[in-house]
Amino acid sequence: MEGVLGLLVLIADIYAIIKILQSSASGLKKLVWVLVVLLFPVIGFIAWFFFGPGGRG
Repeated sequence: MEGVLGLLVLIADIYAIIKILQSSASGLKKLVWVLVVLLFPVIGFIAWFFFGPGGRG
C-alpha cells in the first residue's frame, strides 16, 4: 500500500512541477514553487494546488 501511495505522490509532484514550469509566473516564483514541491512533496503539492501559479486560489 505504501508503494502505491508513494507512486501517487510522485505522479502528483511531477504534474505540479510541469505545470509550474509552464505557467506565466516569473522565474524566481517558479524556482521557489519547484523547491517547495520537491522539499515537501505532499504539503508542497497541496499548497501549490491552492495558492501556486495557475492554482485554484
